[in-house]
Amino acid sequence: MVISLLFYIFVALTLVQICYYICFTSILFHTNSNSKKTNIIPVSVIICAKNEEKNLEKNLASVCNQNYPEFQIVLINDASSDETLEVMERFKTQYSNIKIVNVEPNERFWGNKKYALTLGIKVAKYDHLLFTDADCEIPSKNWIIEMTSNFTEEKTIVIGYGKYKSENKSLLSLLVKFETLITEIQCFSYAKLGNPYMAVGRNLAYKRSEFFKVNGFIKHIQINSGDDDLFIQQAADKDNTAICLTEDSFTISDAPTTFNNWYHQKRRHVSTAKFYKLKHKFLLGFFYITKVLFYLLGFILLFAFDWKMILPSIFAYILVLYISIGLAAKKLKEQELIWYLPFLDFCLMCFQFIIFIKNKLSKPALWK
Repeated sequence: MVISLLFYIFVALTLVQICYYICFTSILFHTNSNSKKTNIIPVSVIICAKNEEKNLEKNLASVCNQNYPEFQIVLINDASSDETLEVMERFKTQYSNIKIVNVEPNERFWGNKKYALTLGIKVAKYDHLLFTDADCEIPSKNWIIEMTSNFTEEKTIVIGYGKYKSENKSLLSLLVKFETLITEIQCFSYAKLGNPYMAVGRNLAYKRSEFFKVNGFIKHIQINSGDDDLFIQQAADKDNTAICLTEDSFTISDAPTTFNNWYHQKRRHVSTAKFYKLKHKFLLGFFYITKVLFYLLGFILLFAFDWKMILPSIFAYILVLYISIGLAAKKLKEQELIWYLPFLDFCLMCFQFIIFIKNKLSKPALWK
């Protein structure tokens, strides 16, 4: 009797997961309708850097050399202890559109990226702001025009895609890229369905008026992370948010080089989820909990029940996973992940469970 009940619960969990993945495919039907818009919006590109001298040396030129007639670059040195400021000043002698904001150590806001970003946003020359990170390379010279072309009178927030480099196929590299892919598919799908809940700060644009409308980061200034997703929680809605999925709009970052680095990075990111709106916490939590139970009950029932009745549900889940995530991966130019989807799906679930438990026991560290 109990085993039969567990079987029906397992089937229900399978259906829940399939429905979620079908919702994820909404981004497959997205087109950037404004990508051909010809009017140019002056924009300030904002980069906040803390101890990023090497990354700035490597990546800043890709921002400076954008094919866009009117843009400013605001470089924020967040109390760096290396030669970040010197690198910024050297670039400033080469490019007249660079403005440097040198943030001195502040006891009240020590190590707080949001404080540094706020200073940069306030001094930016233009009202349309485009954000990326010092460790991001911009492979296309049309990045600014692709992102800003989505601004309209109604659309004042634009969410873009931030990739990680594909230099090898190690387990770490595959997991980092897969976690990013799943997170951003969810991000884009929720926004496409009129319920935006997050963005990534390495490829995000919004009007300064949206920042001041919610009093900036003041409601969560003491939280280490959240300059992107918690801001979206406050400011974004179905009417003012657009997504940009054109390949020329992508940014590319170096992936964490060790599991330890990635682990600590994700702990900081996940720590903001408890401050999400209740509906987002429920939907995201329900998706993850049903996935854990799907794998757990599937494993138990394969041995404790008729395996021939369990396999169809498992095959259905894998098929939908390949169709939804596989096609989305192709759209976002992450095809190398498709071959490993079931394996990566299981590994990521386990990794996220470890982070959840650890964050319950202790707080993650500062952003740098």
